[in-house]
Amino acid sequence: MWTYEHSTETDAAPEAVWRLWADVENWADWNADIADIEIGGPFAAGTEIVMTPPGQEPVHLLISEATAGELFVDEARIDGLLLRTIHRIDRGERLRTRVTYRMEITGAGADELGPQIGPAVTADWPVTVAALVKAAQN
Repeated sequence: MWTYEHSTETDAAPEAVWRLWADVENWADWNADIADIEIGGPFAAGTEIVMTPPGQEPVHLLISEATAGELFVDEARIDGLLLRTIHRIDRGERLRTRVTYRMEITGAGADELGPQIGPAVTADWPVTVAALVKAAQN
């Protein structure tokens, strides 16, 4: 398994972060790595999201778990690998909000392919999470 995690603390309310996550059609407002995005139903487990990064092919994501106000997990399957991204909101220190993105890559060849694929997928996370929390503060 290959993993990567990025967290930040913010004064933004957890509810504000959740509202931005649940508003999938507008993710491109704060995530520069999205050229186009569509959601095939409610922001809930079992719903598919089709996200197209600039200049790339669409990525099909399945929301595998969603707990309002706390976390959602999306999964993508690529060449026998499962790329699982956990998006989580927790209480940080001094009543601040901690926002965490965690990638887990599993499946046949994950130990070899994870270090090749994972960093490309997660490279923008510090910038993306910073933009998310900035939008949640407004």
